[in-house]
Amino acid sequence: MKKVVLSVVAAIALSTSAFAADMPVKAVKAPAAAPSPWDIAFGSALMTDYVWRGVTQSAHHPSVAAYFEPRYNINDNWQLYVGISGESIKFANNAAAEIDFYGGVRPTFGPLAMDFGIWEYYYPGGVCWGTGAIQALGPGCTAPPWISGNVAKKDASFYEVYAKATYTLGDFAFGPTFYYSPNFLNTGADGEYLSGIVKYTAPTALAIGGQVGWYVSGEFGRQWFGTSDPFYGVVGAVAPAAYANGIPEPDYNTWNVGLGFTWKVFTLDLRYTDTDLSKEACSAFTSDPGATLGGTPIGINPVGSQSNWCSAHFVAKLSADLTLGSLK
Repeated sequence: MKKVVLSVVAAIALSTSAFAADMPVKAVKAPAAAPSPWDIAFGSALMTDYVWRGVTQSAHHPSVAAYFEPRYNINDNWQLYVGISGESIKFANNAAAEIDFYGGVRPTFGPLAMDFGIWEYYYPGGVCWGTGAIQALGPGCTAPPWISGNVAKKDASFYEVYAKATYTLGDFAFGPTFYYSPNFLNTGADGEYLSGIVKYTAPTALAIGGQVGWYVSGEFGRQWFGTSDPFYGVVGAVAPAAYANGIPEPDYNTWNVGLGFTWKVFTLDLRYTDTDLSKEACSAFTSDPGATLGGTPIGINPVGSQSNWCSAHFVAKLSADLTLGSLK
């Protein structure tokens, strides 16, 4: 009896195996690979003038820029990033270029996007110019070949920490930005910058020719400073005796308004920018080697030299921005 049962079981097993082998096999679709949390943003720009917070960084000459920014998306709401960028400049100390190193975190909660980080501004190749009237000239520091009374350190490098917030409401985006440096441009003076930005981006239905998008944006900001170190100290008929130990760098307001056009990865931004700094205060603040005499002497600038580095200016900027993810 046991033999009969075993034979029946074996026959059923064999017939079942044969039946299964003859059945068509359905292909199982492999699960889609999860998107990589890594991405890279990069781009370049050509500007008629490199204006930063209302003050030219290229002596009102054209400038080129480029950046490279790896990003890591922790999730849909948190992004970590680091980056490097470079700009061509024309500083009083003849620095070769501006090289920026930065990094931070960008949290996003619905329409609210924030950005917190640190930014290092590095200016290699500078030359020291000093008068020797207040602070003795150190090694490699010589009297400048100009008569504006301005001086410039060899190294203007410094860093800032920053916080930004942008709230998007329909086609409008607005929010504040804040930067702080304990040693702005290596002058010895601390600096704080607070601004508000508003931007209107036209909806797709209003695109020019159905392809070219456009926007209008503006910013109003206030820059505050402390007192510089003795290297920038001054003496003169209108300069308080305390200014020999350093000058109170001039606080100022700045604003800009512009119209931009976007097509694929390209943006053309046309912008008007200005500050409320006088030409005399601008000369003392920027150490402009091309400042001219003939202005009204003030405490921080007893020579009365004048600079247009902080004056109203129109800037056109053509840039290309894309991410590695967008190329896939």
